[in-house]
Amino acid sequence: MRTGILIDELGVGFDGIRAQAREAAKLGYRTLWLAQRGGWDALTALAALGVSDIELGTCVVPTYPRHPITMAAQALTVQAASGVPVHLGVGLSHRHIVEQEFGYSYDRPLRHLREYLEALNPLLRGEKADVHGEALTAAGGLNTPGASRPAVLVGSVSPGSTRLAGELADGVITTWAGPRAIGEFVAPTLGNGRVVSGQLICVTSEVDERRSWVEETYGAAAQVPAYRSILDRDGYARVSDSVLVGDEEFVRRQVKSLADAGATELLVMPFGSPAEQARTRELLAA
Repeated sequence: MRTGILIDELGVGFDGIRAQAREAAKLGYRTLWLAQRGGWDALTALAALGVSDIELGTCVVPTYPRHPITMAAQALTVQAASGVPVHLGVGLSHRHIVEQEFGYSYDRPLRHLREYLEALNPLLRGEKADVHGEALTAAGGLNTPGASRPAVLVGSVSPGSTRLAGELADGVITTWAGPRAIGEFVAPTLGNGRVVSGQLICVTSEVDERRSWVEETYGAAAQVPAYRSILDRDGYARVSDSVLVGDEEFVRRQVKSLADAGATELLVMPFGSPAEQARTRELLAA
C-alpha cells in the first residue's frame, strides 16, 4: 500500500507549508496532499511548493464554486508546472457550506456530481466538454499543450457518490472510514478503483488525551449525515473511535488492517504534539 501525507495548512504560513513538503519528500512519502479548508488555495499552493520527485494531490476541492473548465485548467497547470503526477481530489462538500457560504443550491447533489465529472473528464484528456445538463453547462475545451491528465478522485463516504466514482473517476478518498467500512462497503461499491484511506494518526503513549482532543476538535462531524453513516458502518459511536492512536506496533497493525480490507493508499494525517507528529511521520514514511 503506497503512502502519502497531508500537509497541515491550517493557520500555517506558506514558508511552513514548504518546510513540511520538503521534510515529507526527504522522508520518502509518495504523495503530498493539501486540503481545501477555507485558507490557502490547494491547487495554487501545490504548484508553488517547489518540491520534485513527489506526486501531488488535493483532498478535496469542492466542486460547486469552481466550474469544471476552471477546475481542469487549474489541475492541468499544476501538472505541467510541477512535472509530476497530480491526483485531483474533488468533492461535493456539505449543504451548510455550499448554501450558506457560497450561496449555491445543494439540490440533488448527485446529479451535480455526475454532470460535473462528465464535463471534467474530457477536459483533462485534452478534449472538449459538451455537457448541457440540469445542474451545469460546460461547452468548450482547453489549450494546454504538453500537460498530462491528472487522476480524478472523489471525496466520498456515501453509496451514491461512491458508485459514481466507480463509474466516472479513478477512485475515492475516504474520511473516518475504518477497515469494516472499507472492506464491506467502500471497496465493493466502488468496484475497480483506488481507495485512498484518509486517517488521523498519532504515535503516542497518551492515548486518552489524544482521543479527547480529536473529539473536542472534530466530534461535531458525527452529526453530519454522510459521516454518521460511515462511522456506523464500523460501529464507531464517536469520531474519536475511528482514529489510529497508540504505539508503533498498534499503528502498524491498524494500517495493515486497512490494506487487508482493500485500501490501496494510506493518506496520513498526523496530529498530536510536535514530537508525536514527527514520530508518526517517521514511522509511516517507511
